[in-house]
Amino acid sequence: MNYRFEKHYTREDAEALLPQVRAWLARLNEMRSALERADKRISSLMHPGNDVGGDLVNHSIRTLADMQVILGEFQKRDIHIKDIERGLLDFPAIIGGKEVFLCWELGEENIEFWHDLETGYGGRERI
Repeated sequence: MNYRFEKHYTREDAEALLPQVRAWLARLNEMRSALERADKRISSLMHPGNDVGGDLVNHSIRTLADMQVILGEFQKRDIHIKDIERGLLDFPAIIGGKEVFLCWELGEENIEFWHDLETGYGGRERI
């Protein structure tokens, strides 16, 4: 059978990753907040003749690079981030011979839901 994704998770496999996933999401959200604060500072400094370079811009670029490293951890595991702030993730899985997503959101203890590849969060069903 032809599947869209190479990697498929069992519920147990995906749940085993949740402690690491929670840590990555916390770090991503910290960095996202720091970037928003830096962007506001940079925007307030944007006046003709002002040099906005230096530490503030360098720190923002380093933060973006650090975010890319963490996002790469999700990507190489084929974990799909739907919303960083909410911590909404999809794990490709096979249920009843059909390719679906196991769906998890930050704050949920375990993976309790799945949905079709096309329906998204609104189509979540309890496992």
